[in-house]
Amino acid sequence: MLIFVPMNLTTQIRNRIKQLPEGKTFGYDDLRIAKEDYTTAAKVLERLQKTGLIKKVSKGVFYKPKQTVFGELEPNYEEQLRLYLFENGERIAYETGVSYYRRLGLTTQMAFTIKIASRGKRININRGSLKADAVKSYTEVSESNYEVLGLLDAFKDIKNIPDTSVAQSVRRLRAILKTLDKKQTETLIKYALLYPARVRALVGAILQNIDYTSKALDNLKQSLNPLSTIKLGLKESDLPTKNNWYIK
Repeated sequence: MLIFVPMNLTTQIRNRIKQLPEGKTFGYDDLRIAKEDYTTAAKVLERLQKTGLIKKVSKGVFYKPKQTVFGELEPNYEEQLRLYLFENGERIAYETGVSYYRRLGLTTQMAFTIKIASRGKRININRGSLKADAVKSYTEVSESNYEVLGLLDAFKDIKNIPDTSVAQSVRRLRAILKTLDKKQTETLIKYALLYPARVRALVGAILQNIDYTSKALDNLKQSLNPLSTIKLGLKESDLPTKNNWYIK
């Protein structure tokens, strides 16, 4: 059955695609297409693919190929990954694990398979060079908290970060926490309460070590069981406040 595509919708889609930069992925939401127009819009996008103006990445996701002297380039790593981190324009997931810890300066090791954390959706990827395993986040992911969650994951995995030691990681995490403003630090403490005791203890000990004080930090201390010891193999010279937080 032939589907009639209104000229104004065709023009609208073409004009909006022209405004997008080359190499950027986009979907129906980015083109501001109403849901009732999805069927006809799909026909327009199908025709534009045949002309070579756009390429398809996956169902409902496209990009404008970037032309270089070496030929067409696919979207870069960040653009390809972005497809899986957002849903209906809202962030639902974030990159974590070794690849993220490398960007934090905690390790120099490369990760051939990354990890993607989300609360309500398992996101596994096996598309060309982009490969990812799903992990569950400790809370719902949003644009305002995903960076803090990634940082807390580093605290959680501190004994398993490759090519470094726990003591070296503590030094790097202390340097990172020193750069946070009060609002960011309070957000860190808020979400740390959702993580295992070793995360709460280490966050608290490092914050106390850099002379941070607040009621929230006191609450973090009270969340710990004084009869339980967190074994990280740290010396007092590595973290002078460790004993205050039941860390050995």
